[in-house]
Amino acid sequence: MEINLNKKSSTEALIKVSVKKADYQPEVEKKVKDYAKKASVKGFRPGKVPPGLINKMYGKSILVEEVNNLVSKNLSEYIREQKLQVLGNPLPDKSMATIDWDTQEDFEFEYNIGFVNEVYYDLSKKQKVKKYSIDIDDKTLEKTLVDIKKRFGTDIEADTSESGDLLEVDIHSEDGQIDNKEVSFPVDAVEKKEQKKFIGLKRGDEVSFDLKKTFSDVDIIKTLTGIHDDNAGEIKGKFTLKVNGVKRRKEAEMDQALFDQVFGKDAVKDEKEFNAKVTETIQANYDKETETFFNHSIRKQLLASTSIELPDNFLKEWLKVDQENVTDEDIEREYDGYAESLKWSLITEKIIADKEIKVEYDEVKEKARSMFVQQFGGEEAIAGFKDSLDPVVDNYLQGENGKNYRTIYEQVMGEKTFELIKGEITISEKKVKLDEFTKVVEKENA
Repeated sequence: MEINLNKKSSTEALIKVSVKKADYQPEVEKKVKDYAKKASVKGFRPGKVPPGLINKMYGKSILVEEVNNLVSKNLSEYIREQKLQVLGNPLPDKSMATIDWDTQEDFEFEYNIGFVNEVYYDLSKKQKVKKYSIDIDDKTLEKTLVDIKKRFGTDIEADTSESGDLLEVDIHSEDGQIDNKEVSFPVDAVEKKEQKKFIGLKRGDEVSFDLKKTFSDVDIIKTLTGIHDDNAGEIKGKFTLKVNGVKRRKEAEMDQALFDQVFGKDAVKDEKEFNAKVTETIQANYDKETETFFNHSIRKQLLASTSIELPDNFLKEWLKVDQENVTDEDIEREYDGYAESLKWSLITEKIIADKEIKVEYDEVKEKARSMFVQQFGGEEAIAGFKDSLDPVVDNYLQGENGKNYRTIYEQVMGEKTFELIKGEITISEKKVKLDEFTKVVEKENA
C-alpha cells in the first residue's frame, strides 16, 4: 500500500491511497473461509459450503468491507504519523465514484483534508485586558428596594388608572374580526406618545386607539388580540377597549415579614441588615455579569493576537456533509461565528496541553454537587439530606452514557483554563457605575 500527500495550499491537501491486490487479498480469503464455516446454504451441510460459492454470493461485499477497513486504518495511522492537525474528517474526492468493484483489482482512493499548522499564542504580561467591577450606588439600591417591595406587595383596586397600574379590559376591533374579553395589560406597556389616553381611566370607560401605534411588544399584542401565531406582530387597525377594573400594586412594608419572605426566617433582623444583604446580593449578580464580560474580553484579546489560518473552503464543504439540511446560505451566514469558536478551541487546547492542565474526578463531582445545591436552594435547604446528595450526584454523572460527566468536565476545564490565563496576563481593574458598564457592553456588541 502506498500513501502520498499533495499539498494544495498551506492548510489543504489531497491524500492518495493506492491499494494493490496483495494488500487486501489475504484478509478477503480469510473472511471467505470464515463465512464458509458459518454459512447456512440449502443443499450443503453446515461448515461444508464451498468457498467458491461463498465468494460468488458474498465476495463483492466482503471485498468492499475489507478494502474500506484497510484504507481507513492506514489513513488514520498516516495522519497520526505525519502529525497533521486535521480539522473535521477527510472528505472522499469525487473521483472515487468511478471505482468498479466488479472488475478492478487495484484501487486508488483520494481524500481532501483540511488542517492547521502549529498554533503559537502569546500568554504573557504583554496581553492587557480590562476588568470592570460595578459600584453599587444609592440609586441602584433604592431602585432594587422598590422592585422588591412591589414584587412582594399586594394588588388593590384603584379608582382611576396611573402609570404602573394594570388595566383589566374587554377589547374588540372596529372591523369585528377580534372580540377578546377579560384580558389585562400594564399601562407602562403603552408607547410613551400614546400613554396619556390610558391615564385617568376608571371602570366602564372606553378608549379607541390604533393598535400599531399604541403597542410595540408582540407578547402584549398577542394577549390583547388572542392571536398567538407568528403573524401577531403584523396586526393593524383601530380597536376599542372597555375598562373592567384597575389594579394597583401596593408596595410591601419594610418590616420583618418582608425580610423573612426575601431571605428566609430571621436571616436579617432590621432594615440596615436587610439593605446590606440586598446590596450583597446585587453585587454577587453584577460580579457574575462582569466576570462573564471579562472572560469574553480575554477571549477576544487572545483571538486578536493569535494568527491561525483555517482551511475555510474545506471546512465549508465539510460542514455541508456533516450537518443535515444545511444550505450554502446557512454556511455563509454562520461560518464566521463557527470559525471564531474553532480558533478559540485550538488556542485553549494548545494551552491545556502546554500547561498540562488536568481535571480530576473529584473536581467534576464537586462542580456537579454545587449545581444540585443551587437547584435545591442552597446549603441550608439541603441540610436535612446532605448525606444523600452524593449518590444523586454520582448517578447524574454516570447518566446519558457519560455525556453528563463530559459536560461538567468541560465546564471545569474551561474555568481552570481561564484562571491560568488570568494569572499570566496583565489585568487592569476599573470600577464603574451600572450605566457605564452597560454602555461598554453595548459598544462591544454593536
